[in-house]
Amino acid sequence: MRLPVFSRPHAFLAAAGLLLAETLAPSAIALAADTAPHDQAHGQVVHLFWKKEEIYDHNRQTVTLTGGARAQRGDMTVDADTLVGYLRPKKQTGTSHAATNDSQKTGGSDDMELYRVEAFGHVHIYNLEDQGWGDHGLYDVDKSVLMMTGKAMKFTTPRQLMTARDLVEYHPQTHVSIGWGDATVTTSDGKRITADVMQAVELSDAQKAANKASQTTDGKKSKSGNLDRAYGWGHVMIRTDRQTATGDRGVYLAGPELARLIGHVRVTQGQNQNNGSQAIVNLRTGISHMLSGSSDPVQGLIVPNEAGK
Repeated sequence: MRLPVFSRPHAFLAAAGLLLAETLAPSAIALAADTAPHDQAHGQVVHLFWKKEEIYDHNRQTVTLTGGARAQRGDMTVDADTLVGYLRPKKQTGTSHAATNDSQKTGGSDDMELYRVEAFGHVHIYNLEDQGWGDHGLYDVDKSVLMMTGKAMKFTTPRQLMTARDLVEYHPQTHVSIGWGDATVTTSDGKRITADVMQAVELSDAQKAANKASQTTDGKKSKSGNLDRAYGWGHVMIRTDRQTATGDRGVYLAGPELARLIGHVRVTQGQNQNNGSQAIVNLRTGISHMLSGSSDPVQGLIVPNEAGK
């Protein structure tokens, strides 16, 4: 699987953008979104804040905010040492807009729109529940998608931690995070899932509400937090305090604590080991069901204990 190059991100980072509207203060800009039925992120106001300079580059059509800067849209916030906003001519809708003096001062006009924000240095993204850290970030304001790279990159949700070597991608609208390169999801109760590429999907708002109501009724708190499921591709490994299971690809369901692994599966518990084409692993009970493929039988190695049993 070919990993994406950060300097040329996914095709879904197409820009439709936001209208540069007005200057709120010497260190703040507000951006009002155009309306588009296909994009849930539209219709919200974006605020940009900075502490030092605002530099407008007419040739590159960028605005650079330095000294500690912030981009805020709804409950989603991006903080960094420096933010660079990318502008382009706005598609004409037949409605004439006169540029205000304030927008001219910031280097923008009602004919320009912001479609991307790039973050450099001590990048911190967060909303009411999730947050991530990295050295370099890219925010597509139209699709509401964020990407981060960095040496100590990590992303946290309630009761889960995701880390990755190459790239972390976050979709705040759907609460989906994807890690590229030695990606790991660790739950608060010690379960650890690693893969070359990992996609973690959080519970929907309806599922979260149902879980909260259930916890209020029975007094038990969900061990899985907000994680609904996680998919792994390439060198998948699932670890608990009792066993380790590996395979080429797999899926983990957080609610029932079940995992299914496919391809060159190996399940190890203590000195005992089973191999097969597929396996269903119950991480709650420690019981695994090995499944043979069309040509590969299940194989097992059982080591007796010291008593010979």
